[in-house]
Amino acid sequence: MTDAEIQHYLSENGYPEHIVREGRAGLIRRWREFIEQVERGYSLGLEDYRNDLDIRAILRLAQAEDDPELNALDERLKRLLIATDRRVWESAPGDPFWDFGYPKNAGEELVQGLQEEGLL
Repeated sequence: MTDAEIQHYLSENGYPEHIVREGRAGLIRRWREFIEQVERGYSLGLEDYRNDLDIRAILRLAQAEDDPELNALDERLKRLLIATDRRVWESAPGDPFWDFGYPKNAGEELVQGLQEEGLL
């Protein structure tokens, strides 16, 4: 997918203008910021966590799988996840790794959301 096609997809699916404008580079930046947040300790709730996982699904749609930075970010996240046998979201078809498990340093709000949905 070209950057213009990514921007069109984002626009057609109701993403805010600033996300549309930033395109692929903005999505990768947002994914990086999410990983950094997880590394520090994810303090937001389950809905926010799932919205963040959707960023990665969009990057898959954008065919960014061969991006070295994206691959390195994915590896960082993989090291932070526990209970990877539990699916916590369905952001993309198949079984993408990011839809399984949750951060080992999940904050109270995320833990509570996981418990409420019977995932913990």
